[in-house]
Amino acid sequence: MVSSTGDAGVSDRIALIVQYDGAGYSGWQRQDNAPSVQACLEEALSIVAAGPVSVVAAGRTDTGVHALGQVVHFDPPKARPLQAWVRGTNSHLPGAIRVQWAGSVPSGFDARRSALSRSYRYLIQCGRVASALDRQRVLWCRERLDVANMNAGARHLLGEQDFSAFRSAACQSRSPMRNIHAAGCVRHGDLVVFQIRANAFLHHMVRNIVGTLLAIGRGDAEPGWVAQLLVNRDRSAAGVTASARGLYLAGVDYDPAVGIPAPRPGPILMDAGLGSAADCPW
Repeated sequence: MVSSTGDAGVSDRIALIVQYDGAGYSGWQRQDNAPSVQACLEEALSIVAAGPVSVVAAGRTDTGVHALGQVVHFDPPKARPLQAWVRGTNSHLPGAIRVQWAGSVPSGFDARRSALSRSYRYLIQCGRVASALDRQRVLWCRERLDVANMNAGARHLLGEQDFSAFRSAACQSRSPMRNIHAAGCVRHGDLVVFQIRANAFLHHMVRNIVGTLLAIGRGDAEPGWVAQLLVNRDRSAAGVTASARGLYLAGVDYDPAVGIPAPRPGPILMDAGLGSAADCPW
């Protein structure tokens, strides 16, 4: 394993941790007629590499979704010091996208297929008045949410189950089965932070879960509703899809031997009193 301060050879596969504000993008994946994070990153890397670069990401985030720790890999056409993949790439990126770390990884490493789990966070600001500064980074909720009831509902999500009730109609996954390792909420002042970690997620799964937990937190449903939804597998019976603006890909876990570090938290998440994406305070 080569650290982010060392040199990488031309044959070395490179992994990056990328942080981005997704408010101005149509999502991670490159599209023909809309700005994407992938397109911006590949164009910047290609300038540094003096040749075309194509990246593979740990997961695709939707329009407006942010990332603290998106992980990507690519095979560089030319050797560059690892710091060039950080500083050089960042010099060609818009301010809303930043490479936080670069390292050399084994040739068989795959950012998507090698992932053991993925973590998401969803931020909810509770209060009578919405924030002017964080309007694209949190969901505003006028009511004070009952976090204890939300956590009681979230406990029904744990384990390997059929999540048909929380997948979008556009989901292309062949199976609705997913294994949730941890899920729950913490309150920090006016901010409620929902965090969930699983082996993988279905399309809109986290946002649909959040919409359901919000209904429970407001008192419109009981925590046991989550268990009923899982059994009935009916998406139309679950809560509304929560806005993308409060959702963050918090991090991706790999075999520690690969050497990919935990992503750095953003300011709003440090304010929430949370550490790395692997930390589950509930």
